[in-house]
Amino acid sequence: MIAIILALSGAAAYGVSDFFGGIVGRRATPWAVAAAGGLGGALASVALTALDPGHPAAIDLAWGAVAGIGNGIGTAFLYRGLSSGRMGVVAPVSGVLAAIVPIAVAVATGERPGPLVWLGIVSAVPAIWLVAQEPMSDSGHPATTASGTRDGILAGLGFGGLFACLGQVADGAGFSPLVLNQLVGVLVVALAATALRTTWVPRGPAWGGILAGLLGGVATAAFVLAAQRGLLSVSTVLTSLYPAFTIMLAALVLHERVHGIQAWGMALCGAAVVLVALG
Repeated sequence: MIAIILALSGAAAYGVSDFFGGIVGRRATPWAVAAAGGLGGALASVALTALDPGHPAAIDLAWGAVAGIGNGIGTAFLYRGLSSGRMGVVAPVSGVLAAIVPIAVAVATGERPGPLVWLGIVSAVPAIWLVAQEPMSDSGHPATTASGTRDGILAGLGFGGLFACLGQVADGAGFSPLVLNQLVGVLVVALAATALRTTWVPRGPAWGGILAGLLGGVATAAFVLAAQRGLLSVSTVLTSLYPAFTIMLAALVLHERVHGIQAWGMALCGAAVVLVALG
């Protein structure tokens, strides 16, 4: 049960992080917000490492660094898609793949969840898709484009790699692998932004992304602890329910409307959590 609580705590922290990141992103370049967020995540990881330095082996640090590549790739393509107005495609595609990739890795490495847990996992995948959906555009068609799908796939593979790699960090390794994860992620974002000839250095409002990054760093730590104490497949799928928390926060704070398809997705999220807990 502690693994489920940790995974859901990670989902909540990721959801709040995305909420603040989205607000800051309205006033600053998304790439700069992503870079500031990575620095904030690194600060959170450093603070956690001071509390629990652990005893990381070289392989744990290596997994943290490789996970940072996935973190940076996921962030780079997610922000590229979102900044181009393709959220309705990028968010659900990336969210589903971010859950499926680690589940596939977990099963390939020997995890065998029970029937109820599997039912919860199977329910969570469409739930993530529904919650992340945007309403129809004015023309009556969803904002689906080939480029949006491509960005969503690349972002999902990146975040899926992040979860799969961090799931290999051994219990007792502490949080120093997460410091490498965040710093490598910032480097990848900087390289991607440079290749696309856009600015990534945080200035002015973009520094607000540090708050989102701090929350994201805490969320990542919660996920790692959950994966160490439970199944990687379960920890991944529960943490990937974070869009539901973003939607709820937007409704409560900004009074944004929860659309019908999102409400169905949130109900399915709740059912998935119950099934996993019962399993």
